Amino acid sequence: MDFADTLFPTPPSLMGFEPALLVELAALGLATGFLAGLLGIGGGMLIGPFLTLILSARGIPADLAVKMAIATSMATIMFTSISSVRAHHRRGAVRWDLVRGLAPGIVLGGALASLGVFALLKGTTLALLFAAFVGYSATQMFLDRKPKPSRQMPGFAGQTATGGVIGFLSGLVGAGGGFVSVPFMVAFNVPILNAVATSAALGFPIALANTAGYIWSGASVAARPEWSLGYVWLPGLLAIACCSVLTAPLGASTAHRLPIAKLKRIFAVVLYLLAAYMLYKGLHG
Repeated sequence: MDFADTLFPTPPSLMGFEPALLVELAALGLATGFLAGLLGIGGGMLIGPFLTLILSARGIPADLAVKMAIATSMATIMFTSISSVRAHHRRGAVRWDLVRGLAPGIVLGGALASLGVFALLKGTTLALLFAAFVGYSATQMFLDRKPKPSRQMPGFAGQTATGGVIGFLSGLVGAGGGFVSVPFMVAFNVPILNAVATSAALGFPIALANTAGYIWSGASVAARPEWSLGYVWLPGLLAIACCSVLTAPLGASTAHRLPIAKLKRIFAVVLYLLAAYMLYKGLHG
């Protein structure tokens, strides 16, 4: 078997391209694109739980379904990030200085997670990690604690180290990093709109580094569904990405019209719901 056969398996047909599946993926793409623009979360935290549900319902083993959902959701962030950040950039909301400081660490941390640790952990363990970190981030946003006015963002070295943590955690749970980067920036007195916009820009390097790792580390895994590239399920990626780029600019424009306090609470509620679902998957498989 050559490497091409390993990357693209030919297992028993687990899923056809039935209309119901396409509708589910399209609806998921439209919803995640809007939330990516609105909250700067890349959409991965919504795609992961729902794609786990879709794959599990069609006969994919639970452990593999979680991993493929995480990897596929991360791959879609490459597309939603570009669409979302363009809308935020036009409004002057992206802090490109912070992107330059955080991105190098993000790439290194993401590569470490997706190439090594991700493949070694069980899907249920990843689901529990997802629930824990997302729940923590939701609590931080919901409490809306005001940071000391004197607290400023760390220098380049501190930002690079923080980027490494963001990239590593994102690689484990398949999210765009907004669940860590937005609360982090807000804690250092970056306004929520700038934090959301900057998080959207960080989504692309996070997704690029991690997707490459998922493809490589999942290349030899058996029982993957048809049209899989490593852990990435291509039909899901294509359908979700095509639809999400349509609604990401709408979400970004909505974010700039909402009151700041309401935006934070919407962010927190969405995260709590997703954490609850992944906690259930982690405990019950």
